[in-house]
Amino acid sequence: MRRHPRQDLLAGLTVAIVALPLALGFGISSGMGAASGLATAVVAGSLAAVFGGSRVQVSGTSGAMTVILLPIMSDHGAAGVLMVGVLAGLLLILLALARAGRYISLVPAPVVAGFTVGMACVIGLQQVPHALGVPARDGEKVAVVAWHALLDFLAMPHWWAMSVTLVVAAMLLLGASVRPNVPFSLVAVVLITIAAELAGLPLARIGDLPAGLPTPSLGFLDLSALPVLLAPAVAVAALAALESLLSASVSDNMIGGRRHDPDRELFGQGLANLVTPMFGGMPGTGATVRTAINVRSGAQSRLAALAHAVILGAIVYTAAGLVSSVPLAALAGVLLATSVRMVEVDSIRAMFRSTRGDALVLVLTAVATLTLDTVLAVIVGLVVAGAMALRAIARNARLDAEPLRHDLQPHHTEDEHALLAEHIVTYRLAGPLFFAAAHRLLVELSEVTDVSVVVLRMSRVTTIDASGALVLGDAIGRLERRGILVYVSGIPDGHHQPLEALGVIARLDRAGQVFTTTTEAISAARERLHSTGIVPRLAG
Repeated sequence: MRRHPRQDLLAGLTVAIVALPLALGFGISSGMGAASGLATAVVAGSLAAVFGGSRVQVSGTSGAMTVILLPIMSDHGAAGVLMVGVLAGLLLILLALARAGRYISLVPAPVVAGFTVGMACVIGLQQVPHALGVPARDGEKVAVVAWHALLDFLAMPHWWAMSVTLVVAAMLLLGASVRPNVPFSLVAVVLITIAAELAGLPLARIGDLPAGLPTPSLGFLDLSALPVLLAPAVAVAALAALESLLSASVSDNMIGGRRHDPDRELFGQGLANLVTPMFGGMPGTGATVRTAINVRSGAQSRLAALAHAVILGAIVYTAAGLVSSVPLAALAGVLLATSVRMVEVDSIRAMFRSTRGDALVLVLTAVATLTLDTVLAVIVGLVVAGAMALRAIARNARLDAEPLRHDLQPHHTEDEHALLAEHIVTYRLAGPLFFAAAHRLLVELSEVTDVSVVVLRMSRVTTIDASGALVLGDAIGRLERRGILVYVSGIPDGHHQPLEALGVIARLDRAGQVFTTTTEAISAARERLHSTGIVPRLAG
């Protein structure tokens, strides 16, 4: 933190300017109010900056969190949201102690992209009532709330709020494309606020804000509500972990070099969410947009994120009166522009061009994020992506018939080799022999007919699970019931355990029908055929 203090402080100032309207807007969108959003930006932002696992991560309010907090606020009130924040903080600390941070790398890119698209839609729909200048009706589904807001507006249209929202959003989007380093969000909000005050425009304002953070208190704790709040707390903790670690991963890719510590990041976010509710703040996460701005502004250490929180704290104490005059429509414009900028069109287009499976996962995750619970949406994406991956892996499992080679019977004549080939067939099992592929292989293997011996070559099997072992045993049993002898060769090291544990090869092993090499298996099969008189004894 002492190496580049000037650069870090300038980056912190830039992020604070961008974060101010976002903290206010997300606080209002969650139902907790602008003061709660500012408290989260100050308290959670500073604690996560010091104790988190990324040196450039910026934490605070987020659009995804506002979505998941709305139904909690509706059902349990502000005290319930604060208690959920404490519980989520404890859960995040437990995840950190369990070293669960490493598993974020298992989330596929289409799931992340679909989640981002869905959240962008949710954030945009949340702003519709403020953008149209109508009161927002209570409801958990943002699309329904937005639809009712549109109907209310059409019943009695008034254009000032919509005009302000569109002007602010246009300033941000056009300005960012021309001068990405200029904080147009603050510029636009300040100009609109001044114009609205001078002209006396009929616009709803943020309203009174406390001149400083409230005294820390645990008065909201209600242990009797713990059973009903535990499930929402799990959802909040899961979202905080997911969003924070994804944001930290994005910052790693932007700066290169040292990677973040995911378990320490979970601990920092847990501590932040544990303390923030004591000051009236809503649960927070690592914020991708603000973190990206921090990196682009030249941040080199934790000092930048800490400075951002301190600057916001100074604003709370010195300029609360000015902030209270900001029109809600102006904040709606800021958040609408933010939702548009969240969607990386090139990345989405590339995923649609890659595979149909990636496109399906992306679309399903986005739709689920918009229509269902946000954590459930990620689970849906993971389940579908996992099913697609298993399907692709299962296709690599093969059962190929292979003719007897002369080098396995070097002393046999052509006629003798042909005679053996009429009675012995070799099959090579290759790839993963697990539940997703086992049934198909069972069907193929069970259809073998008109031979006396089947030799299963397993040297190229990459994995065997219990389902695969049981299916293999079933196929062997079906062949033997039709009078076909089965020999096994080349079981790879490490794959004996499921076969032995489930009794698949124990009987074959006792009968001397399991071998290390295919040559040994075919020689034993040949001797067996000779001894039974099925094939006359051949030379060699």
